[in-house]
Amino acid sequence: MSHTPFLDLLDPPSAPTGADVPRPEYPRPQVVRDRWLNLNGTWQFEIDPGDSGLERGLRESPLTGSITVPFAPESELSGVENTDFLEAVWYRREVTVPADWAEVGGDDTHVLLHFGAVDHDATVWVDGTEVVRHRGGFTPFTADLHGVAAPGDTVTVVVRARDHRGIPQARGKQSGLYANKDCHYTRTTGIWQTVWMEPVPGASLRRPRITPDLAGHTFDVRVPLTQNRRGHRVVVSVSDEAGPVASSSVRADLDLAPAVRVEIPADRVRPWSTRDPHLYGVDVQLQDADGAVVDTVRSYAGLRSVAIDGKAVRINGEPVFQRLVLDQGYWPESLMTAPSDAALLRDVELGLEAGFNGARLHQKVFEERYLFHADRLGYLVWGEFGDWGAGDFGRRDDHQRPTTSFVTEWLEALERDYSHPSIIGWCPLNETHQLLNDRITQLDDVTRGMFLATKLADPSRPVLDASGYSHRVLETDVWDSHNYEQEPAAFAEQVGGLASGAPYANVYDEGPISQPYRGQPYFVSEYGGIWWNPEEAAKAAGDDRAESWGYGQRVADEEGFHSRFAGLTDALLDDPLMFGYCYTQLTDVFQEQNGIYRFDRSEKLDVGRVRAVQQRPAAFEKGDGAPA
Repeated sequence: MSHTPFLDLLDPPSAPTGADVPRPEYPRPQVVRDRWLNLNGTWQFEIDPGDSGLERGLRESPLTGSITVPFAPESELSGVENTDFLEAVWYRREVTVPADWAEVGGDDTHVLLHFGAVDHDATVWVDGTEVVRHRGGFTPFTADLHGVAAPGDTVTVVVRARDHRGIPQARGKQSGLYANKDCHYTRTTGIWQTVWMEPVPGASLRRPRITPDLAGHTFDVRVPLTQNRRGHRVVVSVSDEAGPVASSSVRADLDLAPAVRVEIPADRVRPWSTRDPHLYGVDVQLQDADGAVVDTVRSYAGLRSVAIDGKAVRINGEPVFQRLVLDQGYWPESLMTAPSDAALLRDVELGLEAGFNGARLHQKVFEERYLFHADRLGYLVWGEFGDWGAGDFGRRDDHQRPTTSFVTEWLEALERDYSHPSIIGWCPLNETHQLLNDRITQLDDVTRGMFLATKLADPSRPVLDASGYSHRVLETDVWDSHNYEQEPAAFAEQVGGLASGAPYANVYDEGPISQPYRGQPYFVSEYGGIWWNPEEAAKAAGDDRAESWGYGQRVADEEGFHSRFAGLTDALLDDPLMFGYCYTQLTDVFQEQNGIYRFDRSEKLDVGRVRAVQQRPAAFEKGDGAPA
């Protein structure tokens, strides 16, 4: 396996503000500009337990403490490490905008202030002026500071982040209780991804949407603009390691999102795949009537396709069995924020070393640089939202009731991640719970709304309406189940009904929770979760789930783990109608000790044996992948 060497040059210099800045790498790898300012590091900070800070003047006053951004105040690396409920928190920092940014657009230079993610409800002021509000803890947002801050100015940035317990919101796996418990982990409040600035001209490029067309050997590039100027053109150039491949241009004064189609010559066509994750460089320029460059961004793309043929999901026309692992993206010292870019890369490498060819990015919207590494290494990804358990209506008090904000935030995630070739499927909801009935229809409406929104935003990828439990959309592209039966023979019997058109489905004793299966491609998207911790083996009779737990009865020793893993996995590999599986999980996470690796990413078992089980061809791959 290799990656495209010229992509190593894609990033501009890290952390122009200095080597001591945490998370110094460029945070947006598919829309790269050379001028930028990393604002991670030390900020003033104060906890606002009663959310009364606005009335008490915290917007105007120095704050009493400090924090290291971009790490959440609950985390060790933040320097705060307060894991209590934080109803509101405040940040404050002075920033000097580089004077030479005026070269970008003169008096029409716009300074953009970017936030990778702030959990949950953020308001931002610059020199006392409110510049942006955003709700949703997983997705990026931007403030255009034109008229508020210009090149050469020194300004004060103030951020208030509110994370009220009683407000319905998507939290993923963040605990609604004071302490961690079961599958609930330490909360994340406030800024948890990189904060940064960049300059753009008044007429500038927004994030390009790159759609590969493998059959036509082309890239369709939709280029949203901030505004149209007479005589402007958009030019898209594609390159590879050997140099320029092709380019095309179109007028940019007629359409707020000009469409450019770039055809790849036959002798330069090289599809992106798990075996050969080839990437093309994509340069996008906005030029004026004289051909001068007004704005430019560097990006990349992979030429690959995803298709459905009967019960098969095909990648580049081939039945690629998806050996996925559940990756929850938590770290002991930094929670949902990776401690370093190397840590993001390492998680992809750990999955590959264990024999997996991809991951479900589970219950959070991962930092975009994770996808950069997955793109480079040919690691398949299912993108997901962080809504765990939404729709319980009395079963759990987790405050993740589906609302309009779910749809809004999910669309923001789709916009950010659309062009990443490693993403081969979308799943907007996970383990939603509600009996089918004609009285309470909120879950039906939100599920269908998120499914339709996903299909409209991206018709090129399959969409799973909800992973596990409540399938509410009859025409969902994919069907799945979660099955944590630990006895291999019983598991094989339960998941063996696909051939008869009656695959395993999650149910409630009280009645049905899903619309009927209609012959879609099917996989068991959560299984395993084998409870194994070598240090805890002597406590096999213990049942303190706050200290250690996994699914079912814990295995007595490592040999028991390998025997169970092989038995469960073989049952799925042997089904010719199943296109993949997802094993729970890549690493232990706090008290949940069912990972292939420990929480600190060290080995706790023979990973080579895990890999060996998965290396044999799946029955799905032996045939044509599309049985009748």
